[in-house]
Amino acid sequence: MKDLLKVYAPYDNRLIDEIPLSNEADIEKALDTAYRISKDTSKTLPKYERIEILERLAGLMAGKREELTLIAAEEGGKPYIDSLIEVDRAINGVKLAVSSLYGLKGEEIPMGLTKPSENRMAFTFHEPIGVVVSLSAFNHPLNLIVHQVIPAVAVGCPVIVKPASATPRSAFNLVNLLYEAGLPKEYCKAVVCKNYLSEKLATDIRVNYVSFIGSAEIGWYLRSKLAPGTRIALEHGGAAPVIIDKNVDLDEIIPPLMKGGFYHAGQVCVSVQRIYAHESLSGDLADRMADLSNKLRVGDPLAKDTEVGPLITTKEVDRVEQWVQEIDKQIILSGGNRLSDSLFAPTVLWNPPADSKVASHEIFGPVVNVTSYKDPAEALALANGLRLAFQASVFTKNLDFSMEMVKKLNASAVMVNDHTAFRVDWMPFGGREASGLGWGGIPQSMHEMTREKLMVIKSPVL
Repeated sequence: MKDLLKVYAPYDNRLIDEIPLSNEADIEKALDTAYRISKDTSKTLPKYERIEILERLAGLMAGKREELTLIAAEEGGKPYIDSLIEVDRAINGVKLAVSSLYGLKGEEIPMGLTKPSENRMAFTFHEPIGVVVSLSAFNHPLNLIVHQVIPAVAVGCPVIVKPASATPRSAFNLVNLLYEAGLPKEYCKAVVCKNYLSEKLATDIRVNYVSFIGSAEIGWYLRSKLAPGTRIALEHGGAAPVIIDKNVDLDEIIPPLMKGGFYHAGQVCVSVQRIYAHESLSGDLADRMADLSNKLRVGDPLAKDTEVGPLITTKEVDRVEQWVQEIDKQIILSGGNRLSDSLFAPTVLWNPPADSKVASHEIFGPVVNVTSYKDPAEALALANGLRLAFQASVFTKNLDFSMEMVKKLNASAVMVNDHTAFRVDWMPFGGREASGLGWGGIPQSMHEMTREKLMVIKSPVL
């Protein structure tokens, strides 16, 4: 009898599911099946069939919108109102993969430009890269799976997906819906397994592409163990900086800062974490954010009025609490304490030391730092002072100031007059330096999961 993965609701630690763990034989079978399909071009599903399957999948998901929302909210702890948005994004992501297929094309390579290249025509086209392995994270249990599985299906790659152990139900549901939509089962397999088998899965020589979302420590380790030629995309965390100019309207900028900082209890890789505000308004900004944070509705993610839900485990609550307690209590403007084994109070900190954990590490909890600056160069130095470099933002009414910040901020993306957690699923998304490698996004992942092949035709009539 197989060992079982027990899945608990993070809010009240209630057992909600038990899923059989895949053993070594299961992993070997999944890899062997995917590899055989990838090598047999006669098994590749025609594009029109893939399109039909994905269109049916989008319809099935739309019909189960409420069910998918409740599953994601229960297992991941993201409040219902935000989980509903996640499900809608996931459905749109499937549709986006279909439309992106129409733009996935090669190009003509000019010939006849020299005497040796006459009588030739050349062009490139895209082929499926081969076996895709996707290792996912807990914080967007459905939409992350869509981003890591659907591009592979769209371009014709067999894919094996291992969801986060804390949130596997959304992934298994999506894979089952793919089967219902007509995808042959050998093209997509969801597994949960022990860590050493996850490593075997990702580093096997039969794997052509690895999509990893998770900690930097594990991600960079897996990259060092990949088989020669395996392509990888790594999405790690950040400690997103925001630089606020002196000319802003606080009434306009505080709502997006609050959303960006406390959305999903801060468990977002680009969550607003480090706010650097001009000294003329930083105190007022911090006080107002602290006051609003005290009014946020914290509690059961299944309640439709909850704004901030639980952290994924009690261990994470312990960690966030420890980090906050390491700093001077006088700089805690709001929160700073656990509300239960699963809930941590939304917290605003004032001028924390730059070397404190809350300012130098990814918090991944409902904690926002506000730091005062006098000179923009000082704010830039602080913002760029970490090896983490994901998304950043700047709020200003000065065009030149915004352009200077965009140019000088070390980030893969800079939002102007919006929070750092803004994302749509067709834009490139990914970190640089310690924060990751490569681009995500539905169209970008589809491109990465293919290889270009060059064809050169020689004919006397050309």
